[in-house]
Amino acid sequence: MCGQTQASQSLPQNCSILMQFPTLLSFSLKESGLGLTSLLSASQRFLEAAVMSSLFSHRTHMENGEEEMLMGEDHGPDLIHSQDFRRQRSISRSTSAYYRCKEEEREHPIAHKSLDYLPSHSKVYKKWLQEKTYRKEWDRWLLMGLIGTAVGMLGFFIHQIIDSLIKLKWDLVENYLQDGNIHMTWLCALGFGLAMVVLSSGSVLFICPAGSPSGLPEIIGYLNGTSIRHLFNIKTFLGTFVSCVLAVASGLFCGPEGPMIHLGALLGCGLSQLQSDTLGIHLPIFTRFRNSADKRSFITAGAGAGIASVFRAPIGGLLFTLEEVSSFWDIRLAWQTFFCCLMATFTMDLLSSSFCGFVYRGHFGFFEAEKRILFWVKNLLDMNVLAFIPTILLGMLGGLLGALFVSLNIKINKLRMWFFNSIPKLSLRKTSKLLETVLILVCTTTVTVYLPYFFPCTPVMSVRNYRLRNNSEIINQFQREISEYSCSSSTWVDPDGVRYSNQTFNQAAALLVENGKQGIAYLFKRGTHEEFGYASLCTALAFYFILSCWTAGSAVASGLVIPMLYTGALYGRIVGLILVSIFGVQTNEYGAWIDPGLFAAIGAASFFSGVSRLTISLTVIMVEITNDVQSLLLIMLAVMVAKMVGDLFNTSLYSSLLKLKLIPYLDVEPFVHHRRKWLNLELFSARDVMEPGVRVLHLKENIASLARLLASTSHGGFPVVCRPKPDHAEVFQGTIKRLELCMLLENEDIFEPETNDGTFSSSHPLSYEKITVEKLPNLSRLTMLLNRYTTDPQYQQLFINLEPYINKSAMSVQAHFSLQRTYIIFRTLGLCHLTVVDQQNQVVGVITRKDLMPFPLEEKLRFHLAPQSPDADPLYESPRGSRSHRGPSSEAEIADAPTQRREVAKHKASEIPTWHHMELWQTCRVGS
Repeated sequence: MCGQTQASQSLPQNCSILMQFPTLLSFSLKESGLGLTSLLSASQRFLEAAVMSSLFSHRTHMENGEEEMLMGEDHGPDLIHSQDFRRQRSISRSTSAYYRCKEEEREHPIAHKSLDYLPSHSKVYKKWLQEKTYRKEWDRWLLMGLIGTAVGMLGFFIHQIIDSLIKLKWDLVENYLQDGNIHMTWLCALGFGLAMVVLSSGSVLFICPAGSPSGLPEIIGYLNGTSIRHLFNIKTFLGTFVSCVLAVASGLFCGPEGPMIHLGALLGCGLSQLQSDTLGIHLPIFTRFRNSADKRSFITAGAGAGIASVFRAPIGGLLFTLEEVSSFWDIRLAWQTFFCCLMATFTMDLLSSSFCGFVYRGHFGFFEAEKRILFWVKNLLDMNVLAFIPTILLGMLGGLLGALFVSLNIKINKLRMWFFNSIPKLSLRKTSKLLETVLILVCTTTVTVYLPYFFPCTPVMSVRNYRLRNNSEIINQFQREISEYSCSSSTWVDPDGVRYSNQTFNQAAALLVENGKQGIAYLFKRGTHEEFGYASLCTALAFYFILSCWTAGSAVASGLVIPMLYTGALYGRIVGLILVSIFGVQTNEYGAWIDPGLFAAIGAASFFSGVSRLTISLTVIMVEITNDVQSLLLIMLAVMVAKMVGDLFNTSLYSSLLKLKLIPYLDVEPFVHHRRKWLNLELFSARDVMEPGVRVLHLKENIASLARLLASTSHGGFPVVCRPKPDHAEVFQGTIKRLELCMLLENEDIFEPETNDGTFSSSHPLSYEKITVEKLPNLSRLTMLLNRYTTDPQYQQLFINLEPYINKSAMSVQAHFSLQRTYIIFRTLGLCHLTVVDQQNQVVGVITRKDLMPFPLEEKLRFHLAPQSPDADPLYESPRGSRSHRGPSSEAEIADAPTQRREVAKHKASEIPTWHHMELWQTCRVGS
């Protein structure tokens, strides 16, 4: 079965046979011309009873577990009764590729709980606010500075450990390499790398609670309003830190950027909340920041500080969070993130100025440009308008290769997920993931060690006449940077006492043996027109592209920024070399722009944009890491062209990973199409996508009834209604979350008996801190309480007053409200539920995150558009007269259809199976 949840895997195997029988029987009766309506009706009732019996028995089995009974964190519907099968939507079968089972991410129910961005505006919340100081922001700025400093220190430690391990690895094999013993070199490098990669993968698989590396897509999804379990756990921090350091140092084609963003977000969360359930720490300071809005602000700042410390680019880190990471942004958050990125970069520079390999070298606080700027370009070139022509070509090439990289990586990850999910035993599945990383390392080490063996030693063109002063430190540093491999070199001293060198090096070794950061520095160098040839560049490009694409998504914490820059720099250098081959090495000022190093930087920006589809932040980051302001216009042009070309084929890598990981993400603008045409959502209303049949609560609720409701549903919240006057209809008052109800039921001292006048005694309500939690502290205790409340007769006479706890500022829209503006309100305010009311303020439906996801939106709007096209697929037909949007299955419904389409509706009603059969088929399919 496709699109099947884990909970539904134990459904009877004959469900697939049962769900196909009504369609086959209806088709057979139609073909035979027999009007055996009664037989079909009887078969329908029989199959309905059989399927529902199996489903209810399955649910009874599931309710024996605590998680199904209570939290429902990993379930889809938020407010609609999950057992009301007739009210649930069904996805009809179709031969269209739009509904194929292979598009699992389009049909899979949302498996994550949504989050409200703003706290519940209840009476207890307002009382809690009165106890806090207002407009005192010194503590917020203090926390931002602490987070930035902590992220900067963490970035320094990560880079120092990685550099030390890489130096240690190649020092161990240096003697074998100089002796030309390639096999021992490979064996030692592989053994050292295997030790690190096994620990790296093991720390993710066995330390991280999620059992898989988390990274940038999860942070983006969380900041968009999706709750992701174990994302900010202390074990996740430790596992990601260890895995990132060892994965990069082992020699895998990856970088520390993605994990560093995650680690920065973790520090932002931990330092702002100052509490940990794992460690049992709950410090009584900065408690006013323990709400969803402030927590997300600190996480956003921490993520920006992470990218700022990696590239030492504070403005780039700020713009990166604005463009890619954060979904909620304002000018105050921009200032605070700016300060956080400033502190992270300053701390990183301060520590790096005096420490190298954890050894103090002096010059504390002296920021050298060559050390501070990651890929410092010393020689700025005069530009010519002709340089825009190859820049456009590089942008197009970056968009094409970026789209290819995204498509290939997603296919590899889908194959990886399919293979590992087919392994039933958890320990064997984790072992298989670890063995995959070992296989990747074996291939990577083989390429980096054996491939340079087939390339000859060539002289270093840029230093043929380079004069080295009598400074052994400079000579040794220079020799290490070149990656001599097994090449020899010699130096001599002229009569003036100046030392010269005829250094030779292996081009492939310089590109592959050192880490990717060093290779990028080689490729960005100016004045090295013929330093690397076509063979070494093309070979490195092919192997690096494939291996980095394979590595991304494996069971190690790794980033893709360094591989993206390196891959783009390789083909950019090739384009520059082609220009040098055509026009030669230009020494005059008008032709100086024909430099392979310039086009390497432009190519790096184009491929980065082709994969990530970043524009503004990427341009600023490229300028900050190269100091090449002169080529700013060329970088901007390449980035824009690469994004436009890449968007023609697919979405960005991060968006594709969000879909692959089934993280519900709401884009800034909804994109819905029907019959290959984009739909204008201003032409639709909220009633077109809402779910009717809402379970509502009252200000005064019976304890037993409330316990049964929580035990039998998995909704995330409930609308609360009341009667303003005895003869008045129930109107919408606000909402209350499931977690708040659970915390209320754990405190029996607030239960009260019913009074004659319907009022409550003046008992003190629970405090805001007691009812506001992110997860239940004791799930087994609450399970026991709910069982007691539903079985003990005394709780039938007890009630609870919900009035102090309901969110009286909960958003609601009228049923005729614009769907486009409904979407904007939902996303902009970061809502979890949006109640739909009629003109009398009575609750008629609810809209949740799952209703505004692209596939449900297109499905529901297709039901409304289908009757407008008589030749439409009958499985998509559904009139707008019914609130549950079922098809025209009765004569009364057909009579309500427009006159000009009445005959068409009758014909199609006799041609298709009833909608209830398809609802049962969908229920079997996803295990609702």
